[in-house]
Amino acid sequence: MTHRHAAAGVTLGGKAAVSLFIVSLLAFVAESQLTEYVQNGLGFRQPYFIFYVVHSSFSIMLPIHMLYLAISSNSIGSLWAGLILALKRQLSSSSIPVHLERGLSDLPTRRFVAMILLLTAGMTIPGLLWFLAVPLAPITDVTALWNTNAFFAYLFSVKLMHLTWEPRRLAAVLFATLGATIVVYGSGASDGEDTSANSKASLQGLFSLSPAFLGDMLTLVASVVYGLYQVLYKLHIALPSDPEVQADAAYRCLATSSEAIPDDLEESMGEIAEPDPTASPSDAVYPPPFGLYPNFLTSAIGLCTFLVLWIPIPILHFYDITPFYFPTTSQQVFVIAGIALGGAIFNAGFMILMGVWGPIVTSVGSLLTIVLMFASDALFGRSMGSITIWSMLGSGCIVLAFTALAYEIIR
Repeated sequence: MTHRHAAAGVTLGGKAAVSLFIVSLLAFVAESQLTEYVQNGLGFRQPYFIFYVVHSSFSIMLPIHMLYLAISSNSIGSLWAGLILALKRQLSSSSIPVHLERGLSDLPTRRFVAMILLLTAGMTIPGLLWFLAVPLAPITDVTALWNTNAFFAYLFSVKLMHLTWEPRRLAAVLFATLGATIVVYGSGASDGEDTSANSKASLQGLFSLSPAFLGDMLTLVASVVYGLYQVLYKLHIALPSDPEVQADAAYRCLATSSEAIPDDLEESMGEIAEPDPTASPSDAVYPPPFGLYPNFLTSAIGLCTFLVLWIPIPILHFYDITPFYFPTTSQQVFVIAGIALGGAIFNAGFMILMGVWGPIVTSVGSLLTIVLMFASDALFGRSMGSITIWSMLGSGCIVLAFTALAYEIIR
């Protein structure tokens, strides 16, 4: 199948991807609400430590996935062999297939380490900024601004993937971004005032700006960085073919015509997109089962975080920038564990979806977390004052934009 003909068959990835999308949205809402609760409700304001615990917890995703697959049908050795083969293909600078005679031990280690370090940085910078912003600004504002990464992902996609502007999809992204803006500027100020008052006690003398404004700016920077990260991941890291969605390597669903992708890029991707069946060992599961490859990368990011990013904690404590202390109550411990679980599920899910759907559909879809945040606030009665006609209007814009974009992809 050529890349040109395959583009017509792009879908939303079947039940597995859609189910994963729903679970990821719910996990993000749980993570957000618990993060706000532990910092503002339980008084444990250690954003960097919480970030470190959450991102280190990513390392559990590969063992859990491998164990599930091993119990279901395959041996761990066969799964691992197929996973290493997929990594070698992706890291190789040549489009020549990797054959059995070469073995599985010649993984380009330096490239792999560099890739994991870059992925860790790409997730650390926006993730840490988000954790810093949560105790400063209203959680609805933080959620809305964070999810404007859909617009930035579209801009970066057009620029870096050499795509043309497609009016309907651009309109959907802008409409979703408008909805997020309406939510931010149309919500009540009372929630923000309470949050700011709680934040000042832990940040006295550190910032002269309004805590709420600073939180908004941190989230906006995080949104831009995360939008760029999604596009670079899809372009350079994700597998060129996925068991659920074939021939989606160039995220062609954004292009208005076959000329949107240069011929040399298309030809090179066409060579990689169709694996040679003789290139893998007879017992290797190749291509890897749905989600295994991105879960491997997610776990590698978690391990890298655990081994490296503890270093700033004693430095921040020594210079009295952020004095460190462990959770003092069992409630704080359990809530942090819940944040870690929600964060691991959300980030692992969206790593998979970025490879399946591409950055635009994934990031616009994540805007639905705003709607779910308001629903959870209404359900638990914690921030009813922030639910206004403007917030409802903005949420409606987001839902309509995602629905239109999803319809445009599957029709």
